[in-house]
Amino acid sequence: MGASSSTEQVSSEQREAETLAASTGALPVLQKSFSRLSNPETKAIPVNSLQECFSIAFDDAMRESPHVLDYFLQLLDHLGPSIAEVYFMSEKGGIGWVEFLRGYTKCCGRMSASMSLGALMRVFSVMTVKVGIPSKLQFESDDADCKISGSLQPNELLGLLWICWIMTWSSRMSKFSNGKLNLDLPDINNLVLSAVVSCAEVGNDLNVWDCDSTKLELQLPAGKIHTWALNTVPNLADCFVQFVHVRLQKTATSESEMEASSSSISDVSSTKSCDTHLLTCGSAWAISLSLRSSIGQEILRVCFPSNEEGSEESLLYRSSVHGKGLNRFWSNVEGYHGPMLMLIASSGNSEGTFNSRRWIIGALTQQGFENKDMFYGSSGNLYAISPVFHSFSHSGKEKNFVYSHLHPAGRVYEPHPKPVGIAFGGTLGNERIFVDEDFATVTIRHHAVDKTYQHGSLIPDQGFLPVEAHILDVEVWGLGGRKAKEVQLSHQKREQLFTEQRRKVDLKTFASWDDSPEKMMMDMMADPNSVTREDR
Repeated sequence: MGASSSTEQVSSEQREAETLAASTGALPVLQKSFSRLSNPETKAIPVNSLQECFSIAFDDAMRESPHVLDYFLQLLDHLGPSIAEVYFMSEKGGIGWVEFLRGYTKCCGRMSASMSLGALMRVFSVMTVKVGIPSKLQFESDDADCKISGSLQPNELLGLLWICWIMTWSSRMSKFSNGKLNLDLPDINNLVLSAVVSCAEVGNDLNVWDCDSTKLELQLPAGKIHTWALNTVPNLADCFVQFVHVRLQKTATSESEMEASSSSISDVSSTKSCDTHLLTCGSAWAISLSLRSSIGQEILRVCFPSNEEGSEESLLYRSSVHGKGLNRFWSNVEGYHGPMLMLIASSGNSEGTFNSRRWIIGALTQQGFENKDMFYGSSGNLYAISPVFHSFSHSGKEKNFVYSHLHPAGRVYEPHPKPVGIAFGGTLGNERIFVDEDFATVTIRHHAVDKTYQHGSLIPDQGFLPVEAHILDVEVWGLGGRKAKEVQLSHQKREQLFTEQRRKVDLKTFASWDDSPEKMMMDMMADPNSVTREDR
């Protein structure tokens, strides 16, 4: 069922729908899914079966964030019915094969990120109406590329982002479990504040340091939200696309295959393990949404750890555990040849004085750190993590991505010594981010000194003058996967072996007692000024 036989005459509508579905590579999966969901007698999928397919069952809502919407769980209950209503047109007997393919193409077909984001917002608008809240989003037509007008309040945007988080959570967790899962809602207040700062005309009246985004009485225009999402979190709409695809793929998978995959990993829904880190689940998810590469999937492992690959394995260095300083940092990251994410938590303000205001910035490198006295690297990103999230990718003008320089091994005179520390962007002496060798202070400069990364403020209220702040903690996460970690462990074992060999002195290499180092030291201690005859 779902695949036409050679004796049946295929209509042009069915041929067109199958061609569009085949372009996504999912036609075999859709055929199996339709066969399992449809009624053999009517050859159509009952509406309630498709609604149940897209619904999420969970045991408990363990909320990491204090900003929880009262109606959110009701909103979540209407996720499946809203997707089925908006994109899968039903007939009297249910949803036929052609309508099923068309609905999948509208959700997961090849389209621009802007159109996918419009599809997501359309589903969210129907969900709010079903809860009993009038939707403020307006769509000019049923076309995927139609203009969206209206507005959303910050608390409504938070609900939309949480729905996207749950879609990502469900897509990854469905691989490991068939039953109900524990639901964790991350603190993504920094993402909402990012949209508020970008979309609303708040000026200097908004205090982002102690701001509860759910209590802001602001209207964020839908057009500006659309633009903000495409620039800051371009992968947001992919949460919806992956959710629909994985849900249908799950129905096409046999029960024996699902049991085999779910039994291999347990306790996969726990996201509390990263609460004590600088890289929280919400921040890791926000960073992954800004990346269109495999690195984003590695960062998501922090949000969704498992017993086989825990988040602790990716944490290479933390100053509060391994100690502060460039040498301690280097001993933990040396030999890791893969993408890295460095997070710095500091306290300070634009006047350069230390205070209790805590902020977090980050830098993503595409390769490991190297001991060089010049900038290097092929690509990278800078991040403002907290209290407001912003992403700054490569500008394409310069390539001063990373600078990491230790003291030279041999103490030689340098007329113009190079800075010792870690830097990102800018030039030597005018780095956009510079961490000193003791990991005591970090200096943030205005984006005017940097042509490598895009312009923007890394911390709130950042002026033109440099900001020097006290470092509270530093974390470095390895995002190269298991292979990069194994290579680093092999490198560390080899270096440890060389160090032990250098500490040992093999007396057998000396021909006699007179040639041994012990004899030389004893002679020097006895009479260092004595005249000895040199044998020629």
